[in-house]
Amino acid sequence: MKKDFFKNVRILDGGMGQELLSRGLKTIGTLWSASAILQDNYHELVEDIHLDYINAGCDVIITTTFSTRKQKLVENDLAHKFEELNVKACEIAINAKEKNQHILIAGGLPPQNVVYSADDRSDEEILENYYDQAKIINPYVDFFFFEVVSSFREAKLATKAIESFKKPYLLGLHISEGKLLPSGEKIAALNENLQINEALGVVLSCVSPENYLLNSKILRDFESPFGFKLNGFDLTNPKLGYSNIYNSGDVDNPNLILGKRQDLDPKKFYEFSKTFKNLGATILGGCCETSPAHIKEIVKLRNTLA
Repeated sequence: MKKDFFKNVRILDGGMGQELLSRGLKTIGTLWSASAILQDNYHELVEDIHLDYINAGCDVIITTTFSTRKQKLVENDLAHKFEELNVKACEIAINAKEKNQHILIAGGLPPQNVVYSADDRSDEEILENYYDQAKIINPYVDFFFFEVVSSFREAKLATKAIESFKKPYLLGLHISEGKLLPSGEKIAALNENLQINEALGVVLSCVSPENYLLNSKILRDFESPFGFKLNGFDLTNPKLGYSNIYNSGDVDNPNLILGKRQDLDPKKFYEFSKTFKNLGATILGGCCETSPAHIKEIVKLRNTLA
């Protein structure tokens, strides 16, 4: 793919895990979206959601590999399924692309431990986890997408892990609130920590529209295309800790912890996205609690100057 792919407005897909739940997925343990990859009877549903996003007009679909990371499978006693589940997620995305050759597939590489929290494990363990997952999905994808990255250290290790594959990447940083990553680092210091001009672009990943707006001027200072994957949760920093609660297995839907906004319907999503596009964003997409209907609305922005 061309290095400047995201210099023009491009549309990423929306949420997969929450969309699966809304369509009837029954989760197993703390697997979330990986439950649909583990159970054969849900494979068609995963492909249907990919196709619905494509039919809505997106340019990129992301593999359903957020919860097929090694640590998530280990905590569910499914480490032996690591390669199988990652391959299957990619095969389902390939099936959707075969019917739509113009679509690109992004290989989703999630936080390799918990979500919305900086990974405090050793560099060696984090690097190995990223590499192991990237190696499996590499043959199937057009580029890698580092999702919901919570620290610059993780971002550095993630980019190092894929060096040997000679494949481009999109960086997705997460901010729960304010202008700091969960690690406490200032997002404004990104250029001091990474050669961001080597990336396809940088997005704020799984953030609220309000939080994206708060950081939009900072993103414009980066020498890279930028944008967002907005979520529809009420919050991403619960006082009791998202990962501690959800990872206990007592909750089968993250929105029971994080809440679901009632004021972010597709029309409102379009209004936010239009504002952000006019502020310079060229990478537009949705995350948790967004649907194909949301993506269909913002596709209009790809073909308009307003």
